[in-house]
Amino acid sequence: MGATLRALRALVLLTGFYLFGLILLGALAALDWAATLWAPASVYGKLYIITALLAIPVVRGMFLLRTPKNEDVAGLPVTEAREPRLWATVRTLAEQVGTRAPDEIVLVGETNAAVSEDSRCLGLVGGRRRLFLGLPLMAGLTEAQLRAVLAHELGHYSNADTRLAAITVRGRFQVLRTVAHFEERAGRTAAKERARQEKKAAKALAKGKKAKEVDTWGAGVTYRTMARLYTAYAKLYVRATESGSRRQELAADLAAARIAGRDATASALREIPVLDATHEFYMRSYATLGVGAGLLPPRGEVFGGIRHLLAARHEELDTMRRELPTETSSPYDSHPPIAERVARIEALPDDGRASEPTRPSLGLLSSPEEALAALEQVVLTPEALAMQRAEWPQLVHESMAVYADRLAEPLREAMAAVAVPSAVAARPSVSASPSASPSLSPSSSSSPSSSSPSSSLSALLDVIDGGALWEVADRLPKSEQARAATGRVAREFARPALRRGLSHLVTSDLIRRGRAHWQLSWTESARLRMPAGYEESLPAALDAAVADAPDTAPLRKLLAS
Repeated sequence: MGATLRALRALVLLTGFYLFGLILLGALAALDWAATLWAPASVYGKLYIITALLAIPVVRGMFLLRTPKNEDVAGLPVTEAREPRLWATVRTLAEQVGTRAPDEIVLVGETNAAVSEDSRCLGLVGGRRRLFLGLPLMAGLTEAQLRAVLAHELGHYSNADTRLAAITVRGRFQVLRTVAHFEERAGRTAAKERARQEKKAAKALAKGKKAKEVDTWGAGVTYRTMARLYTAYAKLYVRATESGSRRQELAADLAAARIAGRDATASALREIPVLDATHEFYMRSYATLGVGAGLLPPRGEVFGGIRHLLAARHEELDTMRRELPTETSSPYDSHPPIAERVARIEALPDDGRASEPTRPSLGLLSSPEEALAALEQVVLTPEALAMQRAEWPQLVHESMAVYADRLAEPLREAMAAVAVPSAVAARPSVSASPSASPSLSPSSSSSPSSSSPSSSLSALLDVIDGGALWEVADRLPKSEQARAATGRVAREFARPALRRGLSHLVTSDLIRRGRAHWQLSWTESARLRMPAGYEESLPAALDAAVADAPDTAPLRKLLAS
């Protein structure tokens, strides 16, 4: 479908929204008119109020509420003087695609590339163009793959996709906003009716009468009906526009294959879902690991550290590249399934361009490290930028130490409520004195508890020796099933939580004394390195401490060794 026909379809759908509103207003007016002819005055007076209330959201959706402007995407604009190679690549590709190059390139912190255009007159007149390019995306693509991605995005310019998006987005926003107004009014009406009925029921109970069951099914039914009507049109609108969007994506893929090569385009399409999953995992498990401890990775590593993960897990990622995600196709999807897109490109004839350069695409930047550090300054919040920076090994160790210490907090709180017999409290501590600590780990200072891990551990062992272990267990957070249990069953419910809490206290004590250390790994989860023999002996000592007949001697001996 050409740009003219797509523009006409978008205008028809947008006009249909306003026409649909006028039809509904006409129907409400006709209902009022009919009521004046045949209904009693008491009835059509109420009907006037109902139809007026229904007409307000329709009018607001059509005329009174403005469509908000697109929010600026947080990113780092780069000039041609700052990044000459990147700009030269984009300009060359735009010329090959047959379109005007973007006016601005903005580096962002996502595994994505996108284009936009500030078009006017509902997209009939073009405007300023922007290309958004994710540095984490560049970190995982070769130059050839990035050229394919850029050619795809620039293909949207040549196909007028970005200009016509203004019409489509406005219509979609208008109809969905109107649905939201009706649903909001229905919700408020139902809430008022519920409050009225609950108040009435409370009065009945106060008088010793039987209260009626609260039933708000009929409240807001007219609003819900109007919302359903607009929802039906919204489904029609989205299905029609998204089908066009899927065709646009396939057309842009073909443009990318023509310019950047079949193999580079297919491999880029295979790489994108891998990078999406890797980036999400990296941000959750590495980049933001230290936030709870007030730590961030070194400058430039918040978005650039994904390179370590990509290099360390290449075999695992190769498997993901070969096994494309299986997606269920929906008429409401804006993109075709990635497997379908890859199959279409790989089915094209061999163009002899399989030996394209495989240099990392970050090499197109004058200084990738400077760009990654500068991006943090414009994307991260002021609170994040104020955090302390730590090298990766230190960040992992200190962050995991803080989290392990916090996990023991429920046990500390339960233990604080249990009195320690004086004879048992006089036992010597199992830990070294604070002056002997060679570590400044934040595990103790960052804990919500007022006591140190060492004193908490000593106190808990004294409580256990004093026979108060199950009193502590009774004060731990419990499930409903555990609260209902008694005797041995209650102990079996509590034992795992007791053991976990005791294990976290032991971990914190060993870290405080410099005898254990969390080790960074890019291929697996962080691992706690303990003194020789602890990994074999500690589980049995913990089991003995929380047994039916608790025995802290093995754990005390192990900690004092």
